[in-house]
Amino acid sequence: MNWFANWFDSKYYHILYKNRDEEEAILFINKLINYLNPKKNIRIIDIACGKGRHATHLNNIGFDVTGIDLSKNSISKAKNKKKLSFHVHDMRKTYRENYFDIATNLFTSFGYFKSNKENQNVMNAMSKNLKKEGLLIIDFINMKHAIKNLTAYEEKKINRIKFKIKKYIKSNYLIKEISVKEKKETFKFQEKIQILNLEDFHKMSKIAGLKIINIFGNYQFDLFNENTSERLILICKKWT
Repeated sequence: MNWFANWFDSKYYHILYKNRDEEEAILFINKLINYLNPKKNIRIIDIACGKGRHATHLNNIGFDVTGIDLSKNSISKAKNKKKLSFHVHDMRKTYRENYFDIATNLFTSFGYFKSNKENQNVMNAMSKNLKKEGLLIIDFINMKHAIKNLTAYEEKKINRIKFKIKKYIKSNYLIKEISVKEKKETFKFQEKIQILNLEDFHKMSKIAGLKIINIFGNYQFDLFNENTSERLILICKKWT
């Protein structure tokens, strides 16, 4: 089983990340919508939507939103939160061709796979979901900054569950090994994100019929700096 299918569908994934900042997500979406200034009657697809925190806020401010994610557990939790359109779907495959005005792929939900071909398949599918001149927003970690500021080891205790987290670089991947101890049982999980830079995204987007039209370095939409920015946020337009 792929690491992401195993980890994202685990209850421990949701426990470890339960305190992800909802307020930050809301502020980011508000900033994004202010920047894009889209019409209210557009359709948005949130690709790899997780439990739907971004999709839910997009819906709250008046947009028709569909969320897709491979994790049945995440989609189940998303459906419980709001009466939105959430579906289990592999982002390497087109969900609905030439249908959406905006596609979002947020919070480093890219680069999970074993080959560049699979990454390209994701980019191609995201593009195919869009109408001509539709917009794709990718929010990826700035790998250069992340590697320079890597915390090699940390421990957390949440709900009487102990997490030991080790991070390292191997074979062009940023890897997070997660050991979970609950009572007398220990479980092992992994996160594995390919080290991709701006040039990689330019190449993939061009093949997919997309053009990067703006680049930001954080959720406040400051311009991207390869050395100091924490995020790599791409605004891409479909030209074909």
